[in-house]
Amino acid sequence: MNITVFGGAQPKEGTSAYEEARLLGTLLAQRGHTVLTGGYMGTMEAVSRGAHEANGHVIGVTCIDIEEWRKSKPNQWVKEERRKQTLAERLMGLIEGCDAAIALPGGAGTLTEVSLMWNLMIVESIPPRPLTLIGRGWQSTFDQFFNDFETYMSIQQRELLYFADDVKTAVDTLKS
Repeated sequence: MNITVFGGAQPKEGTSAYEEARLLGTLLAQRGHTVLTGGYMGTMEAVSRGAHEANGHVIGVTCIDIEEWRKSKPNQWVKEERRKQTLAERLMGLIEGCDAAIALPGGAGTLTEVSLMWNLMIVESIPPRPLTLIGRGWQSTFDQFFNDFETYMSIQQRELLYFADDVKTAVDTLKS
């Protein structure tokens, strides 16, 4: 399968967040999956590196807007680049190009990616596919969201999201 991984750009090599993302890339590649990331630094780099080191195929969905803003280039482990002009086109490339998606911890960009993919499935713009969120931060955030805004979303909409405590559990959920 093509698995998109969303995550933050901040983690650096040697940190636990980076190593967790690297392990995710390794596990996905070992199971024969192609990995799609945003193609740059942080968890995108770590996932790409882990997949590359496990002889997996790594696709980086990049965009000119990000490169002009951040002055960055795709990481060295990207084997195939799908270059877009805008951030919106990049987001859609990551979402439409996958059979399933996994979100690592992240900031506003990662929240945007998760929310957009989830909403596109809710309004049936894309077919439902697994969207797994890793970590207690996601679980507690969405628990609060579901509790405070329960009248705004049905149980069917909530059930489009999966939660996993760690990367191994997230990868295992892809089988079921």
